[in-house]
Amino acid sequence: MTRSPATPLPPPKARRRLRESAALTQPQLATRVGVTPATVRAWESGRTTPRGRKREAYAKLLKTLAEEEAARLAKQEQEREREREQEALPDPVPEPKPEPKSEPVALTPAQAFDALYAFSAPALVRQTFLLTGRREQARESVERAFQTAWERWPEVARDRDPVGWVRATAYEYALSPWQRFRPRHRHPEPPPADPGDRTLLNTLLRLPPRHRRTLVLYDGVGLDLPETAAETEASTPATANRLLHAREAVAGRLPALADPRVLHRRLAELASNERLRAAEAPAVRGGGERRARFRTRAAIAFTVALVGTTALTARTAPTHYEPPVSPGQAVRGVPHKVAPGSLSDEELELRQKLRDQMQDGPERLSPRLE
Repeated sequence: MTRSPATPLPPPKARRRLRESAALTQPQLATRVGVTPATVRAWESGRTTPRGRKREAYAKLLKTLAEEEAARLAKQEQEREREREQEALPDPVPEPKPEPKSEPVALTPAQAFDALYAFSAPALVRQTFLLTGRREQARESVERAFQTAWERWPEVARDRDPVGWVRATAYEYALSPWQRFRPRHRHPEPPPADPGDRTLLNTLLRLPPRHRRTLVLYDGVGLDLPETAAETEASTPATANRLLHAREAVAGRLPALADPRVLHRRLAELASNERLRAAEAPAVRGGGERRARFRTRAAIAFTVALVGTTALTARTAPTHYEPPVSPGQAVRGVPHKVAPGSLSDEELELRQKLRDQMQDGPERLSPRLE
């Protein structure tokens, strides 16, 4: 039985040009095809090639975009031809005024945050599971990252890549060394049901955290090497070295995953096979607001306690130094004090002897009455 020839696809650069000409973002196109934005990024860069039903859907969509582009070009050519004809007329007919376009409705901060959360949270939970191997820790890490994003929403909303900002925060929280000291870490979670998934997950968890994160970002999420280096805060050569070591370690235990395309597909399957769900966006926003209020009240209470302690110290502290008085103690072995009296014969003889003898040094001077 012969296979039917695969549906032809335009070159990678033409795919990207068709998407941009239709004013579609990679996430929007990924939603229409039914894949992840990372997969669309890999298709447009030529790193991977779609197959099967995804290829059929992608080719059909690109064909539709090409037809729409051709129709737009034809319409623009007709309008230019009409303009040239009108310029040739002696009395050109005034063009009708275009109807005013309705301005897009601006989203509130809460609506924008909910849209970002609904779009990226499920995928981030699955990706974080590949880093930790723990379902609850992955969910908690993503929720904490979004709570931090909500606290800094003006900064995150203006960021060039809000999803990357949240992803980096979630990965930092998930791979934090203090996670091992939590009571939850002492109780292992049930492994994946599929033996192949268990082996792949154990192989990932054996990698050093930096190598594991680099592998997940490059081969799992689909970032290119400079983006992976920027997110892991490392140089491009160091990131490439970590990626090569991680791939060699995985291929050493699982030779079938030596091909990067096969490894990318298996990582996506491992993350998708786990039933991981994120909380609702309002609950995450509410949790972040409660944490912010708690920290604010704690800071106010600490400041009030510090001010009160300082005021009490200033009120009760002495204004000048008073040296401490040592307690009295009895001294023994000292003779009793006696009143001065006349010298005894022995004392008189000793004094005369001392006066008569010559002493070393100059002669003593003694006052005499003349």
